[in-house]
Amino acid sequence: MAEYRERLWPAPWILVATALVIPASLLVLAPLSVLVGAITGVVLYAGCVLLFVYGAPIVAVEDGRLSAGRAAIPVSLIGDVDAYEGQEAVLERGQRLNARAFLVIRGGIRGVVRVQVIDPKDPTPYWLISTRRPTEMAAAIVRSQRPDVPVGN
Repeated sequence: MAEYRERLWPAPWILVATALVIPASLLVLAPLSVLVGAITGVVLYAGCVLLFVYGAPIVAVEDGRLSAGRAAIPVSLIGDVDAYEGQEAVLERGQRLNARAFLVIRGGIRGVVRVQVIDPKDPTPYWLISTRRPTEMAAAIVRSQRPDVPVGN
């Protein structure tokens, strides 16, 4: 059973901005045929939306593992877990970011969770993962690290 699961859907503004492919196709193909330009634009837009939706990574904490997209790590190899929102999250994604960190961040998702990697064989200092519910995700990771502690303590 998943203790935490979230699909990082694209922000609505990304889907709206992608719709600009329709008038761009019309503009390019209008000398040939307005109908062909419109059809091409709609097909390209639908393809972009499908790629955004299908490619949206899943972040989950289940069965003693944290997975973010295609990557996974046992919670036993996780140290400190910190949740950030607002300006603190912006700083974590920018000024405080370590170039060696593993990133699963998405535009339009404001919160992030920073997960320290304590595996001595792994050169990655931490994972930085976008989430719409950073406090809840961090709590799920900590609970998964300590399965013997009853919920509520």
